[in-house]
Amino acid sequence: MSAVNLPVAAGLAALAAGAVAYAVILPLFSTERRAAQRLKAVSASVSASASRGVAVNRREQVAKTLNDIEAKSRGTKVTLELKIARAGLTWSKRTYYLVSALLGLVLGFALLTMTENPIAGLGAAFAGGIGLPLWLLKYLRKRRINKFILELPNAVDVVVRGIKTGIPVNDCFRIVSRESEEPVRGEFKQIIEAQTMGLSLSESVSRLFDRVPVPEVNFFAIVINIQQQSGGNLSEALTNLSRVLRERRKMAAKVQAMSTEAKASGGIIACLPFLVAGITYITSPDYISLLWTTDIGKMALGGCALWMSMGVFTMKKMIHFDF
Repeated sequence: MSAVNLPVAAGLAALAAGAVAYAVILPLFSTERRAAQRLKAVSASVSASASRGVAVNRREQVAKTLNDIEAKSRGTKVTLELKIARAGLTWSKRTYYLVSALLGLVLGFALLTMTENPIAGLGAAFAGGIGLPLWLLKYLRKRRINKFILELPNAVDVVVRGIKTGIPVNDCFRIVSRESEEPVRGEFKQIIEAQTMGLSLSESVSRLFDRVPVPEVNFFAIVINIQQQSGGNLSEALTNLSRVLRERRKMAAKVQAMSTEAKASGGIIACLPFLVAGITYITSPDYISLLWTTDIGKMALGGCALWMSMGVFTMKKMIHFDF
């Protein structure tokens, strides 16, 4: 072989060796790459399935917690002791019955003395002994619940700030039970006392809804129950809850302001017949006295009272909004 052809032959040999190596080794690398890609894809699929399974399990736990809380709220029987506790009173059943009997006797005797009619006195005794105490409990309960709803967002904010600074939840509740306004202070103190007796935080907060049966307290109990059973960022959840409570309060105030005109109109319409009757009695007593001195007048008064009551309750229903 000549000296000129020797480099050409060497180059061709090197090119052939490179081609053989490319043809033999590259499939190995490509196979490994495809295997690695398949392994990565399988791992991602398994991770996604696992994350979906965790999400599904968490949703199932949250749904189960909500169902348990709803079942407990439906199963609560409203006893007389619970009504007294919701009104914020410390009476026993005996004290309540004694006060009811005293009110019935006083009202019955007063109306009997004024009218000298035993039926009227008996009706007044019945209203004073049964209707008036129940109305008083309802009025005190409504006033106490309004105070509680107004103060609850501030208490939740105290708990959130305590959790963010590293204070345990129970200690945050103790701070609220010492520094908040009534009735939030007393209710959180009962939560702490229930935990001292051995109840868990979830059970203690669930009992709070029995004493203050409003949606705001139910939201608070749901957040605490879900965090205790499923975990999660409690400070973030309570922050969102505080914002929701304040927005609900703002919406309630806005609706109340918008319905003030309708309430004023309803009050004027309800008082107008009594004002006209009073003015007529002052100017012409003989003319209007026929309504309670004759049988037909008494029947007319009864019918007017019935229709008037229906109209007042209808107007009240139209201007009342639930949240």
